[in-house]
Amino acid sequence: MAILNSIAAWVLKQRMHQIELFIKYPHDVQRDWLLKLMDTAKDTEYGQKYDFASIQDMDTYAERVPLNDYNSLRPYIDRMHKGERNVLWNSNIKWFAKSSGTTSDKSKFIPVSQESLQECHFKGGKDMYAIYMNNHPESSVFDGMNLAMGGSHHVCEINPNAYTGDLSAILIQNLPFWAEFLRVPNLEIALMNEWESKIDKMARATISYNVTNAAGVPSWTLLLFKHVLEITGKQNLLEVWPNFEAFFHGGISFTPYKKQFQELLPSDSVNYVETYNATEGFFGIQDQTHSNEMLLMLDYGIYYEFVPMDQIHEEHPKTLRLDEVELNKNYAIVISTNSGLWRYMIGDTVVFTSLSPYRIKISGRTRSFINAFGEELIEDNAQQALASACAKTHAEISEYTAAPVFLEDGKNACHEWLIEFRKVPDDLAYFTEVLDNALKSCNSDYEAKRYHNLMLKEPLVRSLPKGTFYNWMKSKGKLGGQHKVPRLANDRKIIEEILKNHFN
Repeated sequence: MAILNSIAAWVLKQRMHQIELFIKYPHDVQRDWLLKLMDTAKDTEYGQKYDFASIQDMDTYAERVPLNDYNSLRPYIDRMHKGERNVLWNSNIKWFAKSSGTTSDKSKFIPVSQESLQECHFKGGKDMYAIYMNNHPESSVFDGMNLAMGGSHHVCEINPNAYTGDLSAILIQNLPFWAEFLRVPNLEIALMNEWESKIDKMARATISYNVTNAAGVPSWTLLLFKHVLEITGKQNLLEVWPNFEAFFHGGISFTPYKKQFQELLPSDSVNYVETYNATEGFFGIQDQTHSNEMLLMLDYGIYYEFVPMDQIHEEHPKTLRLDEVELNKNYAIVISTNSGLWRYMIGDTVVFTSLSPYRIKISGRTRSFINAFGEELIEDNAQQALASACAKTHAEISEYTAAPVFLEDGKNACHEWLIEFRKVPDDLAYFTEVLDNALKSCNSDYEAKRYHNLMLKEPLVRSLPKGTFYNWMKSKGKLGGQHKVPRLANDRKIIEEILKNHFN
């Protein structure tokens, strides 16, 4: 395996030269990709409708082609799902990634072309290792196995030639044969549908291997790791996998989980790498060891635009090109991809932390915020404030969600927080006070609404028993894969469901 590690390191190092090129010429690379995407799709139904063949620049593209969300593209995607070709993209698409959102009872099916698999998702996976090996030249990550937390998949009932499932499952199903020699567990277990049985089988199937790294969503990976310790009776994971050195994570914020991972993997030699791999594409990879900012990957068959969040609710918001964005401003991402998603708003928001090269942090969701009273609270604010409250009260959080409490009978409104603590603070009132002050510190709109309790009174924080969020997710059929607890909501639907599920 040492020879394999050396060969892999050499091959991956070659890719670093290409990454350096798009870092040096980001705007040229983005323009070239847009023109290539339109040229490839010019004879599709969508390409003919908007005359892609005559578009020669980014401004004309933005003027002519409308912004889309899933609902506006759904009629096209539904037809593709049933087997129609040349609708949004010119190649046959047989894979559709089922969305992992927990806020809607209706599923979305995102087309995943062969080009997207190769040029985006798999390329992103290889780059993740290329950047890691470049930052850690002494690494022996390929001397052992990768533990991959995949989802599940099934044959689509509408068309026997179309397949649906979590993106992670689609990727595992389509990995090249040689990758199977570096990954555990086997496909039969990795793609199981029933998540609770799957966790047990994954744990038992992997404990005898030399696992050097893992990739997955932190919350579900944590469940697996804890089950491994239950089965083996070991004190920490390094007693099970002594050569473990890296956890590649994404999907949700790592902040609430990092301390737990460090307890399970008690060594400064274990590295944690943030990635931004969504259903619609692979967008970013942490490229610095000292910061979890992510390098925006610009040569994956994706053309980017950005909508300032203060314009998101306008009828025709103006999008910005990459060369027009500014530091520390909140933007909604718009993508055009080699799966036929044209000017598609994926629902995520980011903040640019660097413009040379372009680095980002995920700040939240376009629909995951609280703005019931003009406070404009986003996930990034929530994460910062909770981290501060935990640090000052020595608390630890497993899961949380928050929503507004509306004005009733002359009483002031507030924000209600449902928190499942791993370690409950000694004084919940003090935790609430610190949380409130931290929110004021990082959000001036929230601070203004809290002034003298005129609009908002102090937050209402409820400490919920262990397993509350897990049981709610289970009741929704949302266990495993890329499913995640919605953090903030502008209405009380989710919070009322959780409370009802808990008290019943």
